[in-house]
Amino acid sequence: MRARLEELSWADTPLGVISLRRRVDPMLKVEVYEARLGEEFLMSSLFTVAEIELARSALAQVQGEALDVVVGGLGLGYTARAALADHRVRSLTVVETLTEVIGWHERGLVPGANELTADPRTRLRHGDFFALAQSDGGFDPDAPGRQVDAILLDIDHTPRHVLHPQHAPFYTPTGLRRLARHLRPGAVFALWSDDPPDETFLAVLSEVFPHAAAHVVPFANPLTGGESANTIYLAR
Repeated sequence: MRARLEELSWADTPLGVISLRRRVDPMLKVEVYEARLGEEFLMSSLFTVAEIELARSALAQVQGEALDVVVGGLGLGYTARAALADHRVRSLTVVETLTEVIGWHERGLVPGANELTADPRTRLRHGDFFALAQSDGGFDPDAPGRQVDAILLDIDHTPRHVLHPQHAPFYTPTGLRRLARHLRPGAVFALWSDDPPDETFLAVLSEVFPHAAAHVVPFANPLTGGESANTIYLAR
């Protein structure tokens, strides 16, 4: 019989202590996988609707076939796997700054990990998404400067509540203009946020991209019995 609470991975990283645990929720009677950075929850397998919708809604904005996609932040892999579910995706590069998180997937510690790592379209790249976004070379070390059809970002809690102060310049007009250089014409940038739509950040997006919008994604919260929501920003 598996333990009710099991710490699957623990490591001290430059961002703080990162941990992955599996537990059985006594009220819901389901297995829950949780990623934490220090005392902050990064992701839970109980709440994945918006992470999946991040990929679905972004790719729905892109026309054509043979799409190349970049995901910033691997986490538990829900956004990446949702992107692979679109048959038009030719390549998926997932940029993750913590080797420990990549290891969770390579070791099969999280649900669906093998589905992601075994897909030949997938590349898990260890690197700093924000540094790569600001660089001239971009996200493909084999083809510097290569543009892509979609960039999906789910790393910080919100554009204001970042995991590290070095991330903050990305959410400015200058930072987003540097990112936009890595997008093909008609491509999309999509961002997950834990807060309601931020009109100030939406104005920043609109300064850089011709089309920008914020979409509220509601989902059932089994812990409260009510409804919660995240926000997805889409810019083309």
